[in-house]
Amino acid sequence: MTSSELTTLLIPLVAVVAPLLAALVRRALVIPLVVFEIGLGMLIGPAGLGWVADTEFLGTVSQFGLAALFFMAGNEIDPGTLRGTPGRRALGWWGVSALLALGAGFGLGPDPAAAVLIAVALTGTALGTIMPILRDAGLSGTRLGGAITTAGAIGEFAPLVAISVFLSGKQPLAGTLVLVVFVAVAGAAFWLARRGPRHWLRRMVSVTLHTSGQFAVRFVLLLLAALVALAIALGVDFLLGAFTAGMLARVVLQGGDPEELRVIEAKLDSVAFGFLVPVFFIATGVSFPLAELFGDPAALALVPVFTVVMLGVRGVPGWFAGGRGTTLSDRRTAALFTATTLPLVIAVTSIGADHGVLDSQLAAAMVGAAMLTVLLFPMLALLGRTPEAAPETVVAAKRDEDPFVQGAHE
Repeated sequence: MTSSELTTLLIPLVAVVAPLLAALVRRALVIPLVVFEIGLGMLIGPAGLGWVADTEFLGTVSQFGLAALFFMAGNEIDPGTLRGTPGRRALGWWGVSALLALGAGFGLGPDPAAAVLIAVALTGTALGTIMPILRDAGLSGTRLGGAITTAGAIGEFAPLVAISVFLSGKQPLAGTLVLVVFVAVAGAAFWLARRGPRHWLRRMVSVTLHTSGQFAVRFVLLLLAALVALAIALGVDFLLGAFTAGMLARVVLQGGDPEELRVIEAKLDSVAFGFLVPVFFIATGVSFPLAELFGDPAALALVPVFTVVMLGVRGVPGWFAGGRGTTLSDRRTAALFTATTLPLVIAVTSIGADHGVLDSQLAAAMVGAAMLTVLLFPMLALLGRTPEAAPETVVAAKRDEDPFVQGAHE
């Protein structure tokens, strides 16, 4: 059997085995599924058994998975929740994170460019990773869950804007103007999506929902492709386009039949988390330079350092994200969830390595630390907490405001 044939078999096999392992371990520990996907990817990759190579094709499919992950993270966000006091509080505390991250970046980075890139990576929250955990724990419809989600949304969006400015290189003004153009186009799309009835869209969604036409899914994927293509054409990071597309898709489909919206959400979950996203995390394990990391004691020693720094940079602001009256237990939970990161760190360190700003050992240390946050922080966040149901009044209010919320609670 050739290497490509083995890859074609083993990637889906790992994608099936990972949730089985997670289900077995969950009886004792709450370990996110991505930990098993990355770990099994390491096992079958060059750092382990060597059965799967880090090929260009696998990398391409992995990028689709990364885009799908950020799309689904954006799709969890109602843009309206980012306005008002919660949004301003989350943005303000992200600013505190940015200042702390810059200090850490200049302390750990070999030069200013590396310091800025490290700082951007440190300010992210893995919203797409923690949302299923919040949902399973019954937190997604609560006040605490709302605070974590809002902080996580800013922690996904703001670093993407920052990395887009960084990619402008020696022309920061031109890069900022290009970013403004992207935001303007996306803003116009949101404005158009909120204006007037969309009877034709709802009719097409209803007619094709259970047929091979699948207009809703195709339309949403078109939005994703369009905004990713726009981002790439303007020189903006494509993940910003994917995240924005997720929010836009939610706005476009609002107001439809609640039952149909639940079906559409399930279909999008199937496409993203049933196929594309697992490939991204497995490919991350396959490509992870484990041998280089263990071969460099200095880089290996940086893994726990970066883990503690990530907890401080995002966890300290997350501690205060819930506002006044928040219990110590809730503050601990919010801090640990907000400090959980991984996809953005992978994306930023890849960009840094490609541009020659970060060496492979430093990038591996950062990714290794991010893996530890995914392994440890959600588990510690839920330690001592019992699964709770969102108050019916809160859930009902959210359902009335946005039918898409129904799918998160049923």
